[in-house]
Amino acid sequence: MAHSIAIVGLGKIARDQHLPSISKNPDFELAAIVSRNAELEGVDHFTSLDQMLAARPDIKSVALCTPPQVRRQYAEAAIRARRHVLLEKPPGATVAEVDWLKNLAAEHGVALFATWHSRYAQGVEPARRFLADKTIHSVDIVWREDVRRWHPGQDWIWEPGGMGVFDPGINALSILTHILPAPVLVTGAVLEVPANRQTPIAAEIDFASVTGHPVTADFDWRQEGPQTWDITVRIDAGLLELSAGGAVLRIDGQTQLAADDTEYDGIYAHFASLLAGGESDVDISPLQLVADASMLGEIRKVEAFIE
Repeated sequence: MAHSIAIVGLGKIARDQHLPSISKNPDFELAAIVSRNAELEGVDHFTSLDQMLAARPDIKSVALCTPPQVRRQYAEAAIRARRHVLLEKPPGATVAEVDWLKNLAAEHGVALFATWHSRYAQGVEPARRFLADKTIHSVDIVWREDVRRWHPGQDWIWEPGGMGVFDPGINALSILTHILPAPVLVTGAVLEVPANRQTPIAAEIDFASVTGHPVTADFDWRQEGPQTWDITVRIDAGLLELSAGGAVLRIDGQTQLAADDTEYDGIYAHFASLLAGGESDVDISPLQLVADASMLGEIRKVEAFIE
């Protein structure tokens, strides 16, 4: 029997990714939408989460696709109503609130899934397996895209808690923390913040693995033309490259895999398995790295950003 699920926040990411993946997964049936501004034909619509929770006790799961600044209050309400919760990335505005939600979900006997969609790119898991027993010398991340293309009119990304360029950059960090066999620690950062904004438009971050090798990250939201989502890992045996956000895997220049985007299909398949097993999956390590980069980062003011 399919799980009834509601989507909270019917914005771009919900329409582009969540709706198609739910429709393809026989384990889920979209039963309701919660949105103040948008409706979906043929699906129950509510303007508040509290309204939906009261009216539809049969809906046991919710997918929260709101901006991160309000994610905690919605997740808390759903958990206290004993509904399972899927969190769009980033899972919250702070590390502490996500950790608290994990404990709250355990207390109420529901599943909490903090999703990291880039981990479900087809090349990521093969890369993790390949690197498991390798000696790593360095890792370089270049994650550059055009904010006007991917976040048009989304002012919340420039407000405190919106993360700025870390909104896409955390995708790279979610891959990094998954494929490397040892943790990495932030050692320094430079954050470029537009004069008229409160979150960075670009960031350069230095990390060190606990095993000693360096890691660098170059995030920028000002790239026009072709977009760049690359991770390069230098090892004793040569070179591993993940490109196109993890969809393409190369080893020593030879393409091992080049796949279509099925990231959100993987998210919902994993959510179904968590529900079947009565388990949660809440990894805060990518969010912790963003928090640490913000704590250590040198702020440099740059020209105003006008969309």
